[in-house]
Amino acid sequence: MMTNKEILRTAMEQSAIDANCQAEDFMKTEHAIVTSKKNPEARRYLELPLACNLISYGNNIVASMDRKYEKMVRDYIEKYPVEHCFETPNLYVLNEAFEKYDLKVCFMAEYFLPDVRILKKRECRYELRLMKQEDFRDLYSPEWQNALCAGRKELDVLGIGAYEAGQLIGMAACSADCDSMWQIGVDVLPEYRRQGIASALTVKSKEFVEQINRGEI
Repeated sequence: MMTNKEILRTAMEQSAIDANCQAEDFMKTEHAIVTSKKNPEARRYLELPLACNLISYGNNIVASMDRKYEKMVRDYIEKYPVEHCFETPNLYVLNEAFEKYDLKVCFMAEYFLPDVRILKKRECRYELRLMKQEDFRDLYSPEWQNALCAGRKELDVLGIGAYEAGQLIGMAACSADCDSMWQIGVDVLPEYRRQGIASALTVKSKEFVEQINRGEI
């Protein structure tokens, strides 16, 4: 099993590939400005190069961008504390600056890394089943849009489903976004929430991925 330190390092190394920087750049106290470039090892759904992509692991901001926006973005990230650069009303300032170029702030995402010190098996009163790509075919619908992505079905490679009387009531699905990391998305039907199903599915997904890596599945 990987340690928390190894998991964080792996995430930073992938972010460095995506941003065209060094993993160490995310640990600096000063901000870093780098040029956004295509990379075959980047997360498969990124449409590189990007006009501007701000990334932070809490220490600083790495801004991966088209260099013609450098002064504008540097002025922005140096004006506010790191955490406030990713929230309104400050984001409106950046949005207004980019509107001059017919661009707007678009996608925002928070990613969470597992803490192996507290990650443990969770009991679930419902039947849990392993799901593969062929099982997802008819599930690209609104109730499963966090677990599955219709726009990149080929990346949805593995899932765990929770069932009651044969009906799917919850699902955690793994997206093979890059070679070093998979992303887990989870959905539970509204009437079955707050029962610990999502936690059980997430932990079970991890167990299955470890079995796959060991060649047991």
